[in-house]
Amino acid sequence: MASTTHPVPVEERPAPHAPPGRLWAGARRWLPWAAVLALAAVAGLVGGQVAPLGPVSTLGALVVMATGAGLGVVGGRVVGTAWVVIPLAAAYLAAVELARSDVLLPTVHDVRVDSIWGLLALVLGRGVHGVLLVLPMVLGARVGAGAPGRVTTTVLGVLTFGLAVVVALPASTPPVRDADGDVVPGSIATLDTVLLGGDPHTVLVRAADPDAPVLLYLSGGPGQSDLALARALSEPWVDDVVFATFDQRGNGTSYAALLPTEEATLDRAVADVIELTEYLRARFGEDKVVLLGESWGTILGVLAVERRPDLFHAYLGSGQMVDVTETDRRIYRDLVAYAARTDDAATAALTERTGEPPYADLPWSNADVMLAYDHLYGAYTPSQGYLDRGAASGLDAFGIRGPEYRLVDKVDVLRGLIDTFSVMYPQLQGLDLRREVPRLEVPVFVLDGAAELDGRRDLALEWYAALDAPTKRLLTFEGAAHAVAFEQADAVDRLLADEVLPLVGER
Repeated sequence: MASTTHPVPVEERPAPHAPPGRLWAGARRWLPWAAVLALAAVAGLVGGQVAPLGPVSTLGALVVMATGAGLGVVGGRVVGTAWVVIPLAAAYLAAVELARSDVLLPTVHDVRVDSIWGLLALVLGRGVHGVLLVLPMVLGARVGAGAPGRVTTTVLGVLTFGLAVVVALPASTPPVRDADGDVVPGSIATLDTVLLGGDPHTVLVRAADPDAPVLLYLSGGPGQSDLALARALSEPWVDDVVFATFDQRGNGTSYAALLPTEEATLDRAVADVIELTEYLRARFGEDKVVLLGESWGTILGVLAVERRPDLFHAYLGSGQMVDVTETDRRIYRDLVAYAARTDDAATAALTERTGEPPYADLPWSNADVMLAYDHLYGAYTPSQGYLDRGAASGLDAFGIRGPEYRLVDKVDVLRGLIDTFSVMYPQLQGLDLRREVPRLEVPVFVLDGAAELDGRRDLALEWYAALDAPTKRLLTFEGAAHAVAFEQADAVDRLLADEVLPLVGER
């Protein structure tokens, strides 16, 4: 007899339910991971908002290290494995990138692996940050999880503590010494922090006699920190003047002042020079100071003197810049001619790749082209004093081995050169001192290097020839190119003593 029951259609059968215990067990398994990763992401978002450039100071670096260690301990203890460090670091760093995605600076925004400069930017802007975070995070995760391997944990602890100690080491500048190597009694050698435009800037001051006239030196760039190199190469001057210089906005120890970038303008840079001059006047009881600019610093110097001639006894220009756009174009054309004349395929490829200035692929094209400048310099020999001081200083080309920089500052010296250049260079396009500054109200001394590149020198001589000033002097040195003041520092010292400083007595 057939059954009268009917099968329930498949679509009408009730869905099976997982046992509640199994669902809860799954949730309990993943909930700790989700919690610690969420914690890391929140920490990264906060860090990226508060410090979008990453650790740019000793305090910032130590905070990153402490954050890494804390997240590691919590993560290791909650999930029970030191391997949590991998997703933990990834969550933190991804959140940092998200929080600072609107900061359009090469070392924190661009990821370029097609050149040595892109790789350098990657290491400076992200690699150092990663090391400061991950090393203590690994240690913390092992401690939190109670991971076996006491030796490994001890080694990580020693490395982390050692890194923290190196990060915390303070900066300093060597004392002023006499010819016998003894510290000059009553001399000063300080690194001060001065607020300019509301932001802290490091100011180097050195003098055998604090009562001597003040000379303010403006370094080249944009973006170049010159605290250590200028200290070493200006040695002859400190017997006659109070030598002062500073890390400009976005440079080296003042790198953090680059943000917000919309406030890092040429006008602000000039205002910083004027504010610092006012500070130096007040500190040393001087009515005016002598202003010396080098390369990009000559643009700042000329504009500062034009704006406030009452603050300055005299202006000295070394490696005088006049029109950056025209200079770049002339140098570019000289490189094209050089490549054609010498059949230099590499230089020809470079000029073809970059195209004629102003360069759009900042700052990478500029860096490549500047390396090719050596093809255009003629043979010349700087003064023996310059060579001796450079050798005795033990400094590298960027001065980062100098004691004036803490560990993070050393990174910021290179970061500032990349990022600040990319911010300031576009603002110089169209600026021409021949047109915009035909007159200065103070005595002017232009230090001319006979071996300077024609693209710079010809414009400087043209500006000088047409310049209207109370008095002006053009001093040409055969043994100098762009860094005339330092390449001929002993001769410049005589110029200061014989012609510039007597102007101080006329105030």
